[in-house]
Amino acid sequence: MFSRPKPGESEADLIHFQNQFLAARASPAVKIVKKADKRKGEERNSDAERPQLQDSKDVVMLDDFPDILPALTPGPPKKSKIKSACVHFDDEDPEERLENHDQHITAVFSKIIERDTSAEAVTMPAPTGDPFPRIFHRSEIKSEVKVGSGRKSIFAQKMAARRAAEKPATAPSAECTQIASASLDVLNPEGSAEEAPEANSSNGDNKADDVFISQRPCIITGEGLGCQKSEQEAQAIHEENVEKLQSMSQEEILKEQERLLAQLDPSLVAFLKSRRSGNVGQKNEIKMEQNRPEEFVESLTVPQCGVRTSLSMQESGLEESVRRDENMKMEITGKAVIFSPEDDDLPVKPRKEWIHMDNVEFEKLEWMKDLPSPRQKKTKKGMQARFSLKGDLIPADADLPTHLGLHHHGEEAERAGYSLQELFHLSRSQLIQQRTLALQVLGRIVQKARAGEFASSLKGSVLRLLLDAGFLFLLRFSLDDAVDNVMAASVGALRALLVSSDDEKYLDCTFSWYQGMAAFPFVPNNEEEEEEEEEELTGTEKSQNKKQKDENKPDADVARYDVVKGLLKTRIQHRLRYILEVVRPVPTVVLDILHILTRIARHSSEACIQLLDCPRLIETIVREFLPTRWDPHVAEPGCLLTSLHGVACAAAMKFIRVLASGGRNATARLLNKFEMKSRLIRFTAEDPQDLLLPREEAIRLNTEAFRLWAVAAGYGQACDLYRDLYPVLVRILQSLPELLSTSHEKNPMFELSVQRAAAVVTLLVNVTQTAGCTVELQAKLSSCEDSEQIPPPPVTWNQVSGLQPFLETSMKKFLQVISWTETWQILQPLTTTYMIYLGVYYSACSQQPSVNPVDCLEELERLTSEVLQPLLSQPAMHSMWDLLRPCSALCNPLSCSPAPESVFSIVSLSCTGGKLPLSLVGSKSPFPFLTALLFLINSITHIHKGLISKYSSVLSFEGLKDYLHQSWQTAPPSVTPASAWMLRHEYHLQYFALVLARKMAGTCPDYSRHASLYHCVAMALLSRLLPGSEHLAYEILLDLAFNPEFLLEGKTGGPEAADFSDILHLGASAKLSQPGSAAASSSKPTRGALLRDSYQNLPAIRSCYLSHFVHLQPALVHSQASYQGRNYLIQSMLLPEVRGPILPSDWPFFPLISLYNKVTNAETRGAVLNSLPLDLVNTVTWNLQWVLLLETWRPKTLQTIPTAARLARLMCIFLTGSDLFLEAPIHCYTAALLSVYCQPKALDSLNLDAPLPGLASFHDLYISLLEQFEGVSFGDPLFGVFVLLPLQKRFSVHLRLSVFGEHTSILRALGVPLQQFPVPLERYTSPPEDNLNLLRHYFRTLVTGALRSTWCPVLYVVAVAHVNSFIFSQDSTTQEADAARKSMLRKTWLLVDETLKKHLLYYRLLNAESPLGFDLYEQLPPIRLKYLQMVMQKDNKGNAPVLVS
Repeated sequence: MFSRPKPGESEADLIHFQNQFLAARASPAVKIVKKADKRKGEERNSDAERPQLQDSKDVVMLDDFPDILPALTPGPPKKSKIKSACVHFDDEDPEERLENHDQHITAVFSKIIERDTSAEAVTMPAPTGDPFPRIFHRSEIKSEVKVGSGRKSIFAQKMAARRAAEKPATAPSAECTQIASASLDVLNPEGSAEEAPEANSSNGDNKADDVFISQRPCIITGEGLGCQKSEQEAQAIHEENVEKLQSMSQEEILKEQERLLAQLDPSLVAFLKSRRSGNVGQKNEIKMEQNRPEEFVESLTVPQCGVRTSLSMQESGLEESVRRDENMKMEITGKAVIFSPEDDDLPVKPRKEWIHMDNVEFEKLEWMKDLPSPRQKKTKKGMQARFSLKGDLIPADADLPTHLGLHHHGEEAERAGYSLQELFHLSRSQLIQQRTLALQVLGRIVQKARAGEFASSLKGSVLRLLLDAGFLFLLRFSLDDAVDNVMAASVGALRALLVSSDDEKYLDCTFSWYQGMAAFPFVPNNEEEEEEEEEELTGTEKSQNKKQKDENKPDADVARYDVVKGLLKTRIQHRLRYILEVVRPVPTVVLDILHILTRIARHSSEACIQLLDCPRLIETIVREFLPTRWDPHVAEPGCLLTSLHGVACAAAMKFIRVLASGGRNATARLLNKFEMKSRLIRFTAEDPQDLLLPREEAIRLNTEAFRLWAVAAGYGQACDLYRDLYPVLVRILQSLPELLSTSHEKNPMFELSVQRAAAVVTLLVNVTQTAGCTVELQAKLSSCEDSEQIPPPPVTWNQVSGLQPFLETSMKKFLQVISWTETWQILQPLTTTYMIYLGVYYSACSQQPSVNPVDCLEELERLTSEVLQPLLSQPAMHSMWDLLRPCSALCNPLSCSPAPESVFSIVSLSCTGGKLPLSLVGSKSPFPFLTALLFLINSITHIHKGLISKYSSVLSFEGLKDYLHQSWQTAPPSVTPASAWMLRHEYHLQYFALVLARKMAGTCPDYSRHASLYHCVAMALLSRLLPGSEHLAYEILLDLAFNPEFLLEGKTGGPEAADFSDILHLGASAKLSQPGSAAASSSKPTRGALLRDSYQNLPAIRSCYLSHFVHLQPALVHSQASYQGRNYLIQSMLLPEVRGPILPSDWPFFPLISLYNKVTNAETRGAVLNSLPLDLVNTVTWNLQWVLLLETWRPKTLQTIPTAARLARLMCIFLTGSDLFLEAPIHCYTAALLSVYCQPKALDSLNLDAPLPGLASFHDLYISLLEQFEGVSFGDPLFGVFVLLPLQKRFSVHLRLSVFGEHTSILRALGVPLQQFPVPLERYTSPPEDNLNLLRHYFRTLVTGALRSTWCPVLYVVAVAHVNSFIFSQDSTTQEADAARKSMLRKTWLLVDETLKKHLLYYRLLNAESPLGFDLYEQLPPIRLKYLQMVMQKDNKGNAPVLVS
């Protein structure tokens, strides 16, 4: 028994005790067992497998501890990964911070960590002759077999025992553990590199001899072959390697050695060198190395020629096994892998030394191959679009290098670029760089798509696809990201989606045009969202009802038809305010946010209110981006702004200006609550070159400040600043002529300076209009009216009249360069505002009591003689009139067509990429200047009637007449946001030209030649004017449309010509005799007499139409305030929403339709209208008179209304009341119109099967007409003709079935004589009827007597003709139809009514002169007779009847 160490014993005593213990070979008292780590799998180094130490000492084995002791110094504290990214200092350079954190694109895509499965053991079952591997039971394993120590499950112990039992059977001989020396010497960098030359020398040395004369292989053992001749096979491979090396030269060996050393992993080279040592006891070490196969896999990812060389030697010995399966690229025999010659394309050649690589997985190896070259697939189906990181579309056959980072995707790996689906997937990544990159690329794709770059390459719309996939809400969610880069990328993509820079550019250009400040709201036209039950609601009720519906809808449903409204529903304005106020992003993001807010403000007045109500949004923008003072260093050349906060910005001023356009209340809040008055003074009082900003930004800021002031002055607000800044305005006006001196210089700031000057003049236009209303408001204020009193503006006429000389002088100078094309194109916007100012000035001046009228007239005469008449005589003016037609949007509808990528939920003006120079808003367009010129001329001639003849040359320009002639005959483009804003300006020019033509009706000598042209233009313009122009429509109705001066046919023999045409039957093959009336009446008036009465009733007709458009009165009041310059009544610069023209296309029938709707609604509520008041009879009469005038003298003005629609409107006469159609004047005019619609051309154009505007279903209308005819027709022939017209053969069979199937009672009263029926019967009988059901109805009504020639001669002829054609038809048909016609023929032969029988059998053809309407055969034709006999013989079973002809 050994004693334990006692206190005081030294270290030598402890060593002595240890030696005694070891010498006694006693067992220790405690046995230490190392527990296996479950995370690392089974313990590989157990006690039994641990190698014995040489000195047999008890030494502790530290397997899991490193060789080097760890440092005792405390480790660094843990740092937060987010803290450093979120906390920044003010003095830190953002550019430097971005550079430090920036990573290459490959780093973004390469951070993909896969689970390492290389250490997983994969074993192949031993090959057997059975179809499936043989299974074994654990009872087959003897329990005596020791399976090793350690804690193992019973199953693991049995499996280990089975492997131990199988091991002796497959153990190779000791000789096979040697490794071939040939390849090793090539890989030996220490000895072989120098000794290889000596080995190839003629003498050689011991080292070389040892290499080539070695008897046994050192690497190839043949262990995996699993055959009896494994040793011989390995020896043969060794000899082949030796021969290969002997055949190589010294240079080839060195070159091959260097290449292999460069490709192979150093650890692999060290392992091979260790195998070359030749120690017998290295077998166990080899097995230990084989347990780490991942080192070999990672080091051999590149194809190696050395491996190919050694593996190719194996092919000769195993050719037979390769031939067994030619489809396989490799043969597996035991553990030896044999390759076929087709395996050269494999990136990695598995070797037998690699553990568990017996089963080659080709799918995984495919990923390691080089990508195949992309090629265009020859298929009709489209290929998936892929985009570069710049947003460009990559062609399908583009072969781009992989280092560009465009191949990191699974589908179509050979194609470069990323699909939209992959970018969406990447945008949801957890990595910040990947999310940012995806949003940036999507933003670039959207921007290029809106520019139309993909229109010719892609099928479908990219924007529509993105929005349907939820792109909008992806951006909205990304805005809420806490990472600045993701937030900035989403803001940029949102701007690309919503904002069009070119749209804003052209809107700014048209700001100074006539009525250019007013613009349509960017609200999508979604008529499908409105339901039918809302038709009876007023405008206010509709808006409230729609607002409530939008609040109850989900955000996605709202955004589907209106993106901006959907974003506002997500409270995007609050998030943008947070970004500006708290995050304080870089200048680019700030500008993007301001542009987005500007676009939202253009949406509607409701959007402006929501922006104004957003807490601290406007305060933040005014405080941070419109400060009154800022750092002066920003104006230094080359200064790079790192932050836009605290610096004045033109984009912020523009946002405020657009916000002010939303309404006068919004403008008042901006001026007073948000202190914009002080900002206006700050940025307008100082010259742009004195502002401490870059020159271009300073001019833009100054321009936007004047535009904001102009908008406020348009409401009559901020006019008190006019008195304070009067010296500034005078200084600016005095400097305007200096623009001519710099116009020849190519200065990029020159165009901006012209826009600034135009904004100043536009401001003076609105201030002048406001000052002109001062006297009127003062008079109302002093009166004792109880209505709401509006205080007069703080500016008087005397304060604004002094600026007129400055502007007139500048205009004269600018008009002198009208012949200089390039200079004039730049100065034209400013000259246009001069013209508008003078027109407004003289219109207001003539109404001022303080102005001497004589002085005003003299000024107008001087302006006419000195300025305008010389201007009209210049050759350049002729060229401008000639450019009207090429630049017109009406004459060139494609110029305002929607963009290829336009989406209905995002309103766009389709200006992306710029408009052509020869377009309405192009650089060469004459429309703004000529509109302003005509406005000035009309203002002058309205004040001074004596100057009208001085401007007669305006209407004599051939370019103007050609343009007017072409514009009214061409179908206008569909009303879209892209076309509405341009057409509105074009309609202004047409209106002023027509007003001038009306004034010259009695003075111009050749006016009568073009009166019809002006009237046609007026009629076309009346049906095209858009919302906001109600004042123009009212003026056209009042002075132009019903003006007898425009209908000269009434004075120059028009009625007589109509009578003469009817007498001679000119231009009509139909019978012109009008149907009679059921009511007693005097002789029928001729068409000429009706036209004469209509012409004389034009004043009454005008009053009738004006009274029926009274529902437009509220809109008319707002429109008049804008066009008449009554600024104190203007509520908003946003025009009403555009859903179509003001008046419907069929407005000439509007009184009749209105009356029909009124009567129908009354009957629906239960009221019965037995008689109609006299004024309603007159209303219908005047309506019919006006339509008759247009159909006779202006037929082309109604060509936009289909003939079927016009006929349906006339049917309303019979459906209104019970006896309205019996009134004599109504009956006469209806019959006259019916004769017009029954002419051959009109009948050919009649199409009752097509959808009709304003009519849900013509079939329902016709059913109502049949029911009305049954009740109140009294057999009226005129009513009967309207019933018979839709029964023509080419129209729907359901109309004829409704008469012969459901309303057969009307056949007794439908007695329209054949002589009075205006439609040829051939249109009813040709082609033959093929509807079997209708033919049976025809035959039934004839046989039963419901249809007789004396009751309904027209339909009697039609029924007889169709039945006769059917029963004698011998064409091949269905069995049912054949049986029906034979049965009908037999029944006809057996009829008792001999007259009907004769008509059905002997009908020959139509004859309008015959009393019956058709001719009869004297006897049946032989073919018919034979057919009749055949049918009757079969019926009588051989007893043929005797036929009497």
